[in-house]
Amino acid sequence: MSVLDDVAAALGPRAVRDAPLGARSTYRVGGTAALLVEATAPRDLAVLGDAIGDRDVEVLVVGRGSNLLVCDAGFDGVAVVLAGEFEVIDEAHGAEDGALHVRAGGAVAYPVLARRTAEQGLRGLEWAVGIPGSVGGAVRMNAGGHGSDTAASLVSAELVELRGGAARTCRADELGFGYRSSVLATSEVVTAATFALQRGDVGEARAQLAEIVRWRRAHQPGGANAGSVFANPPGDHAGRLIEAVGAKGRRHGTAMVSEKHANFIQADPGGSADDVVALMEEVRDDVRDATGVELVAEVVLVGFGARR
Repeated sequence: MSVLDDVAAALGPRAVRDAPLGARSTYRVGGTAALLVEATAPRDLAVLGDAIGDRDVEVLVVGRGSNLLVCDAGFDGVAVVLAGEFEVIDEAHGAEDGALHVRAGGAVAYPVLARRTAEQGLRGLEWAVGIPGSVGGAVRMNAGGHGSDTAASLVSAELVELRGGAARTCRADELGFGYRSSVLATSEVVTAATFALQRGDVGEARAQLAEIVRWRRAHQPGGANAGSVFANPPGDHAGRLIEAVGAKGRRHGTAMVSEKHANFIQADPGGSADDVVALMEEVRDDVRDATGVELVAEVVLVGFGARR
């Protein structure tokens, strides 16, 4: 038996073989996961932790797939999806710091949390209405936009280490947040996060949400993509650099650099993830050759080996 066979046997009906994974991403292209586990309660994660243990198997935590590109050959590991109890938003409560704290499960959609808190007159997460990922994914990558980021209001995160199942709670300042980054390991799953928000005017919150949605529709493309492909280099914008080297609108097979925003790469329906990553590499090489700037992928590449 292979290592994956051992893990699958230990998980029983919790594990699904050769489950669609690329289809779970906002790119909607790419292959399958060798094993996929949907955890709906902490007990599921404990069982998964025991099954994985110290076995030599890759683990991937999948949120809403808004920052993933899965290669066409698929992912030869265990993909983990949260649902059920991890989709709950608790009632706000007062805290010693004078703010109102809101705890949200790791599987909660960030835009849902932004709208729910705004409707309660809680200010501080309106910007997140434009982030299509989950709370857990947002914590992992310190998602941000419109002048703020996750670190700005995060109080703490609840984590489970999937290699063994150990649970812990970390303060925000223990997560090593940087620009679109944290120190979380790939085998750690964010099961919940607590945010500090301020009481404010519901009408103003609604207006801010509407303006953010309007701006994003006007400036960013729809369709199959994962948002910004590359992180902005210090003091500049990846989209500006890509446009400056003439790559806007460029196509490679079934993938194209968006005509609306050069830091978005879109996939055709039924297209190829390998075409997307090949186009990413072409664009990155052109920018480096023309400007000396090495663009770094913000999209998480799954199953592509050492490719960036």
